[in-house]
Amino acid sequence: MKAALYQGQKNIEMTELATPTAGENDIVVKNLYASICGTDVAVYQHGPNTGHRITLGSEFGHEMVSQVVQVGKNVKNIHIGDRVYPYPRLAKGDPRRAGTVGGFSEYVLIPDAELGRQVYAVPERISSKEASLIEPFTVGCRAARRSFPKAGEKAIVFGAGTIGIAAAIALQYFGCSRVLVCDHSDFRLEKVRQLGFAVCNNGRQSLKQCAEELFGTALSAHGETCDADIYIDAAGADGILETYLELGKVDSRMVVVAVKAGLRPVDVLAMTYGQLALIGSGGYNPEDVQDVLAIMESGRWNIESIITQEYPWEQLPQAIEKASDVEQALNVVIRY
Repeated sequence: MKAALYQGQKNIEMTELATPTAGENDIVVKNLYASICGTDVAVYQHGPNTGHRITLGSEFGHEMVSQVVQVGKNVKNIHIGDRVYPYPRLAKGDPRRAGTVGGFSEYVLIPDAELGRQVYAVPERISSKEASLIEPFTVGCRAARRSFPKAGEKAIVFGAGTIGIAAAIALQYFGCSRVLVCDHSDFRLEKVRQLGFAVCNNGRQSLKQCAEELFGTALSAHGETCDADIYIDAAGADGILETYLELGKVDSRMVVVAVKAGLRPVDVLAMTYGQLALIGSGGYNPEDVQDVLAIMESGRWNIESIITQEYPWEQLPQAIEKASDVEQALNVVIRY
C-alpha cells in the first residue's frame, strides 16, 4: 500500500508498506480523502514535538474519511463498502495515537472495531470530500459547546482556519444570533464572509469598533465595551488573551482551543474583578461527532467551500507546503 512516513522537518518518505489484514475483531479501511491539520503543518515545518506526538519513521495524518474493505468475522454492524469516519482517539486502540492514525496512508487497520466507537457511519448526504473535515469540525464543535452557548447570545471567534470556522458554525447551530470571525488573512475572511458570517481583519481594523457596531455595547470592569457573550481563541496568536481581558464584558467567557506551546501569564485579579471566565477545550467527545454529522447533513452551510485545494496522494509534501500559506489556502485535502 501507499504510505507516508514522517522523517522530521520537511522530510516525508513516500513509500510502499504491506497492506494490513483484519483479524477476527478488526476492520481494514481504505482512505478516500484526508485533510491536512495545522498540527501536520507544524511538525512538517518545524520538526517533532511542535504539533501532535508523531515519532520519526511513523505513519501520520488523522483527518480522514474511509471505506471499509475488510471485516473480521466477529465484527457487528460494519460491512464492506461502508463509508466511515475513523475516530482518532480510539481508531488505533490508544489515545496517544490520535495524531498517527494513518490518514496519509492508503489503508488503515482498526483493531477491535465497533460502530459508534472506533468508527462512525457517514450519512449518504455528506460527500466524501466534506466528510474529510469531520475531525477538525469536532474540535471546533467541542470548543463551541464548552462556551455553554445560550440562544440569542453573541460571539467572537479568533482565527478563520478550519477549526475557527467550525466553531463559528457550531455556535450558530447551538443558537447564537450573531458571530463575528476575525483574522489577519483577507483570503480566509472572504471565505468566512461567503458562509454568512460577519468578519473583521483585526490586523488593521479595531476589533472593539467592529464588535460594537455589530453587537452594541455593554459594561466591563474597564467601562463600556462590546456586547459579546462568548470569545473563542482558535488562532493561538500572542495578545488574544489580553484582548479578552480588556474587552470582555461582565459575565462573558473565553474558550481557548488553539494549541500554543509554552506558559501564558494570566491576570487572575483582572478576571476576578471583571467577572470573566477562561475555559480550555481540547480534542472532542462522541457527542461532538454526532453534532458535526447533523450540521453537515443539514446542508445549511456550504462547508465544502472552505476546501481551497485538492492534491493527489503523491503530492502530499507540496500539499502541506500549500496548507502553510494562509494567504492562498484555507483547508487542503489529499485525494486517494
